[in-house]
Amino acid sequence: MLIRFYVSILVLNDLFLMKLLNTMRLLITVLLFLLKLNLSAQSNQFVGDYTRSLSSENHKIEYKLTLNPYGTFEFHSYSNIQGGNPEEGNLYGKGKLSAKDNLITFSSDKKTDLDQKYTLDFTNSTARFIVKNPRDKSDKIVKTKLQFLESEIFWMRRIDIFKS
Repeated sequence: MLIRFYVSILVLNDLFLMKLLNTMRLLITVLLFLLKLNLSAQSNQFVGDYTRSLSSENHKIEYKLTLNPYGTFEFHSYSNIQGGNPEEGNLYGKGKLSAKDNLITFSSDKKTDLDQKYTLDFTNSTARFIVKNPRDKSDKIVKTKLQFLESEIFWMRRIDIFKS
């Protein structure tokens, strides 16, 4: 009788431990999922289309930069300058990007990203992501933008491109 009682307590104890272990696994899985979701949301704040248009009576220059969610980008520059040589032109670039804090670093692989169409090499280009601070409760309007700090493409340095 005593042995039966002892065995039943052991079985109940094992069942309790198994349920506890399953609950802990579920909690750890949920916590890891939430952590990944949070990290994903932080990196996705950069994702989207950024544009800049400069024009006057005699010229028009448009930039469009698309940052994709999987760490890639595409860039298009259109220019129409009367009296220019050539008068109208398109330049393209693409590659990979990495983000740390509010800085985005661009790179282009010469073998896979550059060809006859995609000629702009964004390697060693860095831009700062600028957005209104969430703690700033004032009515001040701060347009979300990328400000290029460094680039081997001379006309990209110090250019602001605004999120669409």
